[in-house]
Amino acid sequence: MDASTPRETDLPSATPGWRRPRGRPSLAEVFGTIRTRPTGPMWRKLLAFLGPGYLVAVGYMDPGNWATSLAGGSKFGYALLTVALLSNMMAILLQALCARLGIASGRDLAQACRDAFPRFVSWPLWLMAEIAICATDLAEVIGTAIGLNLLFGVPLEIGVILTALDVFLILWLQNLGFRWIEAFIVTMLAVIAACFTVQIAMADPEWGAVILGFAPTTQIVTNPEMLYLALGILGATVMPHNLYLHSGVVQTRKYGETLGEKREAIKLATLDSTIALMFALLINASILILAAATFNKTGKIDVSELGEVHSLIAPLLGSAMAPTLFAIALLCCGLNSTVTATLAGQIVMEGFLDIRLPPWARRLITRAIAIIPAAAVTIWYGEAGTAKLLILSQVVLSLQLPFAIVPLVMFTADKRKMAELTAPRWVTALAVATALTVIALNIKLLLDFVIG
Repeated sequence: MDASTPRETDLPSATPGWRRPRGRPSLAEVFGTIRTRPTGPMWRKLLAFLGPGYLVAVGYMDPGNWATSLAGGSKFGYALLTVALLSNMMAILLQALCARLGIASGRDLAQACRDAFPRFVSWPLWLMAEIAICATDLAEVIGTAIGLNLLFGVPLEIGVILTALDVFLILWLQNLGFRWIEAFIVTMLAVIAACFTVQIAMADPEWGAVILGFAPTTQIVTNPEMLYLALGILGATVMPHNLYLHSGVVQTRKYGETLGEKREAIKLATLDSTIALMFALLINASILILAAATFNKTGKIDVSELGEVHSLIAPLLGSAMAPTLFAIALLCCGLNSTVTATLAGQIVMEGFLDIRLPPWARRLITRAIAIIPAAAVTIWYGEAGTAKLLILSQVVLSLQLPFAIVPLVMFTADKRKMAELTAPRWVTALAVATALTVIALNIKLLLDFVIG
């Protein structure tokens, strides 16, 4: 099957729940290019599906998450680990719905919005998605630029501009095959994990307190400051662009067209994202544990600036290597995040607008739309304003989040659109509860930001 050829299920007669049949798939050059294993043991089948989940996991450990985890760990020790766990469970559920939507309907979330809603609804949704990606890029550009500055002394303004070059890295890797992009992401994640493993070994945290930190406590609700940071961790976890990204990249797999084959593809894709997000939880928990074991333990309870962490961590851990490991992990995190945000930007633009341009032109345009505003704002505010910009990016994401979550839950619960692959009622009920919780918490964050 040619990558640009719509599946048979995209014919109007096969999709009565949609306003129009699906057009050209997003990321058409890699659509259905990765073969899966229809037979054989489960672990071999799963290996063919592993990859998209790790691209999604990157968004759950971006520099915005680092800031909230560092602040939470330094101020309240291990107590907010339970919030990180709850956030991760919510993320696993929503990303599972993304995989279901992409496989069952043959549409990513952007295409689904375009094909389900009239233009006066879908176009504002597209604009909201672009704003969210710009906000995401803002945090990622800052993280990459700070990493370059800490490691190589590159001025922040130059580092911001250098982050735009990732578009050429993606073009080169994608020419080799989408598996190469996935391999790059997984390699960077492995480096991040190794860096934090060494740092936590140096910090020697109280493991009994770490385990207790994953247990719920009423103090989170009764302590206003702790509640605020808990809301920050929750609000920074579910990223709108990840919902568009996952529903698109899951379609790089060449799964079958029968109901049974699609059911198995949904199961394997869900396992992929669940495993990857549990790995993301380990990284986020490691950041919080590191902050608790170093800063909170020594009475430094107001640490949140990434540059400040870099300067304080060496004397506290008694090793000159610790700041370098932190900076390497931050740089890898920033590089990973900008790569996945670029892919998400392409899916959003192609899905909503159904544009037809050469791959290099689409990639450059979608990257420019996101990077130029982010770079301009970062350069304007300078190094002193990085923490404020990270907070601003999270507030903007909070505003956009309902416009991505609500359509996702609507589509996957609609039997006319999903037919036999509609999400089970108990999954939909959990998704609605998750959506309402995330939206309410983000509104609370926004109000707190406005009130000051």
